[in-house]
Amino acid sequence: MRIFLVVTAAAQIAGGIAMQFPRSGRIGATILFAVYLVIACTFVPEIFAHPAVYASWGDVFYALGLVVGAGASLTPRAEATILLFGLCNISYAIEQVEFFRRTVGLVPTWIPLGGSFWAVATTVAFAVAGLSLLIRYRALLASVLLTVMLAIFGVTIWIPMLIAHPHEVGNWSEGLQTFAIAAAAWAVADALASRPQPAPSPARTN
Repeated sequence: MRIFLVVTAAAQIAGGIAMQFPRSGRIGATILFAVYLVIACTFVPEIFAHPAVYASWGDVFYALGLVVGAGASLTPRAEATILLFGLCNISYAIEQVEFFRRTVGLVPTWIPLGGSFWAVATTVAFAVAGLSLLIRYRALLASVLLTVMLAIFGVTIWIPMLIAHPHEVGNWSEGLQTFAIAAAAWAVADALASRPQPAPSPARTN
């Protein structure tokens, strides 16, 4: 297990660095795609062990969300990445319902309307965005709004928590995961924006 953790951590660092440069970007995306796919597979046994606990399913979809980010960078026109990201967002909505009290507790007290309101609002947003991606209705808008929402999560929730409790490993893992999924949503938005738009129908003449 220790060797696996070291290898996957090194691969993620190498892949992330490679993606910062145009000449090695595809190599980096390929490395990250493979690593996150392997990590997603490691959670699958938990589904068989505890099928009634949704967190077992949720862990797989969190990792698959990162697979989508790398996949969208490699193959922008692949429909599978869009559909998979739609399923991931529906999973995020389900998980927020399962852990509703925790979701409410994460909302900073200085934000108006209260934690319950924003927990419900963001849960609905994940669900609607996921459905939008699945049926391909306003999918680009949905992915852009997801990027913004997740980035706001990172800035308003996780960065303050990291500053307040820098020794809590969970804050680092969840905070960085939030920013990583925001990046995946951004990659999906870029992929959708780069696709050719259908030509308008010619106007009829009487």
